[in-house]
Amino acid sequence: MRQQAFEAHNGPLWEQLQALLDELQKPRYKRSLDKTAMGRLPWLYRQVCSHYALARSRRYSPALVAQLHDLVLRGHRRLYRRRGAWLWRSLAFIGSGFPLAVREHARYFWFAVALFLLPALLAGGYCYADPELIYSILDEQQVAEMESMYDPANRRPGRELERGSESDFVMFGFYISNNIGVGFRTFAGGVLLGIGSVFFLVFNGLVLGSVAGHLSRIGYQETFWPFVSGHGALELTAIVICGAAGLMLGHALLAPGQLTRSEALKDAASGALRLVMGAALMLVGAAFVEAFWSSSEMSNAVKYGVAGVLWLFVMGYLAAGGVGRGSR
Repeated sequence: MRQQAFEAHNGPLWEQLQALLDELQKPRYKRSLDKTAMGRLPWLYRQVCSHYALARSRRYSPALVAQLHDLVLRGHRRLYRRRGAWLWRSLAFIGSGFPLAVREHARYFWFAVALFLLPALLAGGYCYADPELIYSILDEQQVAEMESMYDPANRRPGRELERGSESDFVMFGFYISNNIGVGFRTFAGGVLLGIGSVFFLVFNGLVLGSVAGHLSRIGYQETFWPFVSGHGALELTAIVICGAAGLMLGHALLAPGQLTRSEALKDAASGALRLVMGAALMLVGAAFVEAFWSSSEMSNAVKYGVAGVLWLFVMGYLAAGGVGRGSR
């Protein structure tokens, strides 16, 4: 086929691909594309790739070969490179963006640590010393449930008796739902001038500390501590980070500075959401460890060893992750 006939026969298809790629370069709100048009992109791209190969093999004019080469490159970038960029952006966020965000907002993080850790230590110490104090924080039924979950006679420590026979995969889903719920409440409480985030941090610290002190006092430490130590590095740190994000929102509402409260909230939300996104990934990881590792039959020594590695990893990751990129 002569070049003129080749162009006349296939030119309308090239124009369709050109128009579609031009439209896709516009911001989303300015596009006038439907799903049918978008669905034609892979087919159009394959056709133009074929035409480009034919044009080169038949030694058509350099101008035509260059035109088709440009269309092929643009189509390839749209179909493949953008997807790869999304993956790389996600990996970059996990590898550096998230720990950099935590360090950028370190004052909120350490304040959240204090709000969580100090009540936990105080409640734990007092409940260990006073057997009746636990009932000032939890009711009798809740205390009984906790005791049954970590009773050395329980075949699957950390699980209620009615859940003991459920598969690890089912428990993985349950733990994700529970962890995400706790983290979201701790974060969302920040819109109440930060009071909600403060409350949930202190409350969770009190509950965890009192349970730890009570169970250690009655001799269940050999089941409780090996269970919680494994996923604690991810779960507790993530809850504190969610609290820090909530405190950012609360501070923006309380002290907006020269901005309106809505502007200050919008400005704080961009940084807070980065913290929450990273914390959500940590909570999913904690749920995985809790479901498939914490209740396993591994020896306590092995569990403590793995827990130590996880704590060192989390601390090192948040302290040094992304070093060298923040200053670029």
